[in-house]
Amino acid sequence: MGSPPMIDGAFARWLATRAGQALLDLRAELGFADPGALKSAGDKVSHDLIRTELARWRPADAVLSEEDEGSRLAWAAEVNAGAVSRLTADRVWIIDPLDGTREFSEEGRSDWAVHVALWARNGSASHGLVGGAVALPAQHRVLGTDQPPAYPPMTLAAATAGDGRTIRLAASRSRPPVFLTELAGEVGAELVPMGSAGAKIAAVVTGEVDAYIHAGGQYEWDSAAPVAVATATGLHASRIDGSALKYNEADPRLPDLLVCRKDLASRLLAALQRHSGVA
Repeated sequence: MGSPPMIDGAFARWLATRAGQALLDLRAELGFADPGALKSAGDKVSHDLIRTELARWRPADAVLSEEDEGSRLAWAAEVNAGAVSRLTADRVWIIDPLDGTREFSEEGRSDWAVHVALWARNGSASHGLVGGAVALPAQHRVLGTDQPPAYPPMTLAAATAGDGRTIRLAASRSRPPVFLTELAGEVGAELVPMGSAGAKIAAVVTGEVDAYIHAGGQYEWDSAAPVAVATATGLHASRIDGSALKYNEADPRLPDLLVCRKDLASRLLAALQRHSGVA
């Protein structure tokens, strides 16, 4: 594909697209007979490609990738010799090489993604994200901050239900928050099970669903790129208590979030206070 674009948002799109194509090629090569082997190979192929290109084209930047050794630990300020500390760096790429390994390993599923985001110390937004892209390779789509999608239309279910509109709420296939069913009942929401976090937030960006709520365990790489795109699109994104999402923290755990249409944010946050246990 030649030299990548130098502008960071376009570079994130280029990188996510390349990794996504490599994953599609791997799926075609290995098939689905051994899901475990396909998952492991997918994580490695995408991680190695992204890491190689970042080292080549952005050598001064730090990187936080899900597949890095020790990535889930709270980092101390000390780093290995020759490494760039992400805690003192001005620019950090936050990467999920394959978001939704389970879905990736299942034939016919398209709800998996590649996340590439850039955090900058001088970023103007509260989350510090200054660029990002979410590749949905099996859907042949890439959403990026360099070309933010238009603000999504209300889903048909919500638009045709009048004041008592039915909100379409993306939910985890395997680990939905235990309170989500009660919350959905209160606000008149229909739960829509989906795979990866990237696919769910992408569905909010494109208007396929109206909101996504998660609680119960995620890391920065699960949401950084999708949140960058969602906020560039004009959507609301926060913790479920309404506080700001923050990235490149010492502890990379970021266990909960809400991404939704802005007109639904206050209603959903109020319901979350009643059902999720947040203060």
